[in-house]
Amino acid sequence: MHTLGSLVLALQVQDGAAPVAGTGNVIDILRETGPINQAVLLVLVIFSIASWAIILYKAWSLRAAESQSARFLDVFRRSSKFSEVQAVCPSLPASPLVGVFQAGYAEINAQFRLNQAGAHDAAHPPAGGGRPTLKSLNAVDRALLRAATAEVNKLEKRVTFLATTASITPFIGLFGTVWGILVAFNRIGATGSTNLAVVAPGISEALIATAAGLFAAIPAVYFYNHFTTKVKSFATEMDDFSLEFLNIAERNFT
Repeated sequence: MHTLGSLVLALQVQDGAAPVAGTGNVIDILRETGPINQAVLLVLVIFSIASWAIILYKAWSLRAAESQSARFLDVFRRSSKFSEVQAVCPSLPASPLVGVFQAGYAEINAQFRLNQAGAHDAAHPPAGGGRPTLKSLNAVDRALLRAATAEVNKLEKRVTFLATTASITPFIGLFGTVWGILVAFNRIGATGSTNLAVVAPGISEALIATAAGLFAAIPAVYFYNHFTTKVKSFATEMDDFSLEFLNIAERNFT
């Protein structure tokens, strides 16, 4: 782009025109730009608005998930029964740990019901004060793993659009840049003059398209990496919680 600018100025000097500072602002340039570049800018604006909406939504939701997960862990570690933890789960819907816990809790209760049904079918009533036992700890582990995967998918929802924005908008801006340069050279050919007043509008269109592409891409790249790191942190936290849940289940129900 620096080389192109130098070439334009050199051609202008050959024509005997002195370089002058541009008097138009960005609004004027946008108003005078061609339909192709206007379409390019519209697409970039749509990508930018959508990505910023996702950024704000995910920032809020991940912050809520982080806060509620801390509260859930505090309740989980202070409670002596899983039923006490289950009672507070509806008040912490944003925490991914709640989904993992409820999956494990549901699997444990399902195994208890099967054990009780099996005892009745065999005409052996369960002992009145007997401790319930798990039939398969591996089944509980699988239930926790499936729930953790589902929660990670929820956390990653819409984040991939930021990666798409970061990847595609620079190329859309580049298309606008190339088109602006083509327009500039077309004007040179049509007028037979290399005066800056002839070349500058096309170059301005090219630069605005490039700037718009970068404006959409740079925040998308940053927040995609930021949210991806957050999701990985939640995934690690869910893995740790699953191990803690299994340890408690093994101590009390096997």
